[in-house]
Amino acid sequence: MEATTQETVHIKKSMQRVGEQARGASRILALASADQKESALHGAAASIRQAAQELVAANDSDMKRAERGGFGEALLDRLRLTSDRTEAMAKGIEEISSLPDPVGRVLAQWERPNGLQIQRVSVPLGVIGIIYESRPNVTADAGALCLKSGNAVILRPGSDSFETSKAIVSCLHAGLNSARLPEASIQLVPINDRSIVGEMLTMSDYIDVIIPRGGKSLTKRVMEESKIPTLQHLDGNCHTYVHQTADPKMAKEVLLNAKLRRTSICGATESVLIDVSIARTLLPVLLEALISSGCEVRGDEAVCASDNRVIAAGEVDWSTEYLDAVVSIKTVSNLDEAIQHINRYGSHHTDAIIAGDLAATEKFLNEVDSAIVMVNASTQFADGGEFGMGGEIGIGTGRLHARGPVGVEQLTTYKYVVRGNGQTRA
Repeated sequence: MEATTQETVHIKKSMQRVGEQARGASRILALASADQKESALHGAAASIRQAAQELVAANDSDMKRAERGGFGEALLDRLRLTSDRTEAMAKGIEEISSLPDPVGRVLAQWERPNGLQIQRVSVPLGVIGIIYESRPNVTADAGALCLKSGNAVILRPGSDSFETSKAIVSCLHAGLNSARLPEASIQLVPINDRSIVGEMLTMSDYIDVIIPRGGKSLTKRVMEESKIPTLQHLDGNCHTYVHQTADPKMAKEVLLNAKLRRTSICGATESVLIDVSIARTLLPVLLEALISSGCEVRGDEAVCASDNRVIAAGEVDWSTEYLDAVVSIKTVSNLDEAIQHINRYGSHHTDAIIAGDLAATEKFLNEVDSAIVMVNASTQFADGGEFGMGGEIGIGTGRLHARGPVGVEQLTTYKYVVRGNGQTRA
């Protein structure tokens, strides 16, 4: 019992030091020039390239531990770091560096009849705590995005990617050092312990915003326990709806990409809806393409009747994020039923319609209550990099502050700057 108490005290003291250092670094970053931040990011990208072999070696250690822990292939794919993915991380940091500086932008300005000049100006959020699972690139993206937006960041990766994340943060520190910015601008929690999450959620004196990026259980815990404002990133139960006016060839190609390009990302389509009026002709084609590609299909009665390899779907399937080569398919009578189904079972992340009818697509865009809605495109484009934002910390699925890809602009808030020449209020 005593050891547990001592360990708790040690964690609190360690995290207090991290918080104090982050707060101090945030004040320096808020005043850093655009050139200084760009220099740090270019230095970080160069360091990642130079340390590519060390990064992959650190990841091998994490991968072996995950394999021994019985991780499935989809989770292993999220964790895996290859030379190509290492280069993609470096390029992603360079893309973030090249974005316009989001700090100090005049968002609006006006003059009052009494001569007061008022501006609304963008400023950093301050210190951001990010709690995430598995994917190593999140460490690089989060560190770079927070740096570019003038925020200090405290990173708590999943325990399965801890060694990889440490190696990546070392590269980010090299970039900070080259630009003479404090290493404490980007910190990895010093202890790989599950209790760190609970401690972070109470650090309201040091952390201004918490961003959870992971499964339902993580997000639920953060929403219930956090004493700090949060940016929600819920699961990605994404839908692709095939309307009766869809081009069959397009529907097949887009759907296969949306589901199978990478099954482990939050933008992968998990549920397919198809108008019953075209199901007889299109379903066999779609089912054959999916199943022959190794995808398990769970369907309603009509879908099961189309192919005896389909597994009967249960109620839970309509709201499940599989993150694997599994998809649920349901027939619907019309556009209204499709929209109702998505708004009921979806996670408000990303949903798409494949259709040739303009009125149908506009109705879908207007009535589906999701952060990202798409027409005739793969849901796998739900990504800050693909949106031209250089990268993202996650897809915000809530309604406050930021919705959709959370990039550098979404990691700022604003303050009002008022200039006068002696005015007094009557």
